[in-house]
Amino acid sequence: MTDTANGTIKSKVFVRGTLVAQTGLHIGGNSIGMAIGGADAVVVRNPLSNEPYIPGSSLRGKMRALLERVRGPERASNGEGGFRITSKGDALCGEDPETKLGRLFGVAAEKGGTPTRLIVRDAPLTRASAERLKNAPNTDMPMTEVKTEVWIDRITSAANPRQTERVPAGAEFEFELILTLVGDDDTDEYLGLVYEGLRLLQADALGGKGSRGYGQVKFTVREVVERTAASYASGVPAAPLAGHEIPAEFTLAAAG
Repeated sequence: MTDTANGTIKSKVFVRGTLVAQTGLHIGGNSIGMAIGGADAVVVRNPLSNEPYIPGSSLRGKMRALLERVRGPERASNGEGGFRITSKGDALCGEDPETKLGRLFGVAAEKGGTPTRLIVRDAPLTRASAERLKNAPNTDMPMTEVKTEVWIDRITSAANPRQTERVPAGAEFEFELILTLVGDDDTDEYLGLVYEGLRLLQADALGGKGSRGYGQVKFTVREVVERTAASYASGVPAAPLAGHEIPAEFTLAAAG
């Protein structure tokens, strides 16, 4: 098991790249103040720029949930992580701080208290994508589309329309994941978990209404750089992670 007793930071590894919405993306925001006739469900927006963005909590939470589901219930996961089952049969985040996922995502203090190693920043639109959306002639709301759907009452067969705001397919967001490595952490082990989470998310959906086609995404990793603890003291900037090769599926060549 990794020796992290003193919690001393060894380095920080930054994984940066682009997330592209392959289909319309809906991550819900506050609908207070929506005008009559607007969408029933709106997307989250930056209150200063009014631009849609992807909250880091949404991205991180979906990665964790998928990684836990792959591993199954925590007690049967051979030390890798997984979810825990409550007395009522609900599946919640794992709480064993010595599992792989417990060490990656952290565990609450009352459950053994291991701090998170993975920080996921909010993902804003790229400047190029923001400009395209601002100038797009066929958007229904600023920088977004409104998709009208109809659900059918199973008893009366009555049709009930609903409208959902989505960021259009093709929108690009800048993402950044930060791994904090401590003690004798194995860099490849933790990066492997991160890449596994990205693969699972590409095969699933981000945001709401994924079963109806929303939220298919594609990741491209532009760079993986490291900054050691000593470099923070000396002011030396981050450098490409030594000996690391970005998996081919996440490279620009694969995206093209």
